[in-house]
Amino acid sequence: MILQYKASVIDKCKFATEYSLPSDERVDLAARYTEPVIIQRSKEQTEKYYLPTVMETHRKLILSGDSGRGKSFMLQKIMLDWASGELYSENFDVVFLLKCEELKCIFEELNLFGLLSWSCNLISDQISHILELKPEKVLILIDGIDEYVNHPSSHSMLLLTNSSDRARPMDILRSVLKGIFLPESFLLVTTRSIATDLLDLKGRQRFTEIMGFSERGVQEYFQKFFQDEQLFSKTHESLKANEILLTACSVPLLCWMVCFCLKKHLTDDDRVMRELKTTTSIYVLFVSTLLEHHGHSQSVLTMLRSLGQRAEEGMKKQEGLFVEKSVTATGLDPATSVFLCKDSLKRNNRQVPVFKFVHLSFQEFFTGLFYVLLDEKESWGKVRELLRSLKSKGIISRPCPERRSNPVPSVMMFLCGLLNEKASSSLFEMIKWTVPQIIKLKTDLLESVLTVRRQHGCELFALRCLYELQDEEFVRRALGDWVSMNLSKVSLRSTVCWVLLYCLQCCPHIRDLNLMYCDLTAEKLKILQPAFCMCETLRSVCFLCISAFKSFSQVFSILYWMEMSPGGKSDSC
Repeated sequence: MILQYKASVIDKCKFATEYSLPSDERVDLAARYTEPVIIQRSKEQTEKYYLPTVMETHRKLILSGDSGRGKSFMLQKIMLDWASGELYSENFDVVFLLKCEELKCIFEELNLFGLLSWSCNLISDQISHILELKPEKVLILIDGIDEYVNHPSSHSMLLLTNSSDRARPMDILRSVLKGIFLPESFLLVTTRSIATDLLDLKGRQRFTEIMGFSERGVQEYFQKFFQDEQLFSKTHESLKANEILLTACSVPLLCWMVCFCLKKHLTDDDRVMRELKTTTSIYVLFVSTLLEHHGHSQSVLTMLRSLGQRAEEGMKKQEGLFVEKSVTATGLDPATSVFLCKDSLKRNNRQVPVFKFVHLSFQEFFTGLFYVLLDEKESWGKVRELLRSLKSKGIISRPCPERRSNPVPSVMMFLCGLLNEKASSSLFEMIKWTVPQIIKLKTDLLESVLTVRRQHGCELFALRCLYELQDEEFVRRALGDWVSMNLSKVSLRSTVCWVLLYCLQCCPHIRDLNLMYCDLTAEKLKILQPAFCMCETLRSVCFLCISAFKSFSQVFSILYWMEMSPGGKSDSC
């Protein structure tokens, strides 16, 4: 029974589907997979972890991480490693994978065994027997729990005590998370960064965070992607010349997109590299590249508007999986749409075809694009609705700089990025589209950004919107009355350090910068160094993080940069 289950897991998880026109290419997962950096954060130190080792010692493991960092990909690799006997086979007799994106589509009531059976080819009686016999040899993977926790229809808060009781999937998961069901089994839950407080887990647990690729990991991924040594050397050397893009490639999803575009633009890769500065510019290039190499049964503009309409409707309803009828209703042909991939979903003991964007972030990108491709009146109406959503969901009204469980901030950042005429020109020229309302949209966005950044704790979100826009004059107007910037206790990614540097360089009047307890490392401080010289007062380097530096010379260099600032003083010094 278990051997048959393992065979079905291998068949399902062995390959990862990637865009490779004219048809999708199935890439061997083990050959492409690159190990991401996983850490545990604490006030005293940041430690790196090897996931299999952690899972041997902790029954409940929470793996958080921003969108695109590789959480779902990692769970697929865990399933494959267990089924093929590479890892975990001695630790676990059986591993189950529950994807909350799919569980949201279950409307009937199930018991615990039925829910686990729904995700695999084992029947309820077999699962009941396994759980009764050796529950301590069972691992349950729950992917994207925050997507379900934040789904309006999942808030019944029913707490089950009997595993045979029938209820909705989230009620069953809640009892699993609280340790009422399967307290002896192992549990690995993935979530976006800010949603861990919603889980209400009971018992001893370990919180870890997936950071994406290290610089060496980026190099390894490029090598596996291009395979040919000369191609790898050429593209990777070009990448290293663009420090901002090199940092962006620490996000596995963006790294894949950059590699894909370089593969299609090998004769002009230096130009491609130079133009990629923002997240939106990477998405625009990716979409443009797919459009260039794909035949269309309908006009590109019509297709993009239809994709945007489907994406926006999914955002509003918090849906990521679409039945064929809902796709064709927007004018799309799901069989020929290169931006939607086909999947299947179990309903009433049969597989139903469904469609989804290759990643949630593409749904957010096409929603932002949809707003730009409307006429002026309709476009601004959509933007106003987006701003109201920001306010009602607490993005503006209370401190929440990166509430990643809510997709609205990403839509806003993509919208700002698409109003960057240089970054979006390749796409708009292809569809022969001009944005007549771009000046008005920028003006209205300026007002909204000003509203956001005045709310303490939301400054970083405003800065990221301004960075995507890449308009120095606009940034100066938006931050015109700032003389100080307090980002203390906000965890700064390396990618965000480039955002902060850009905004500070556009606004030299900001004299007081507070970066205390921002998880700064030598690498991040090096990125921010040009901004340090502009500040009279700098609160950033606490001596707890000096151990991150490789030598005393780096410590003295940082202190020297601070002392050479215009005011010649630093609280940390």
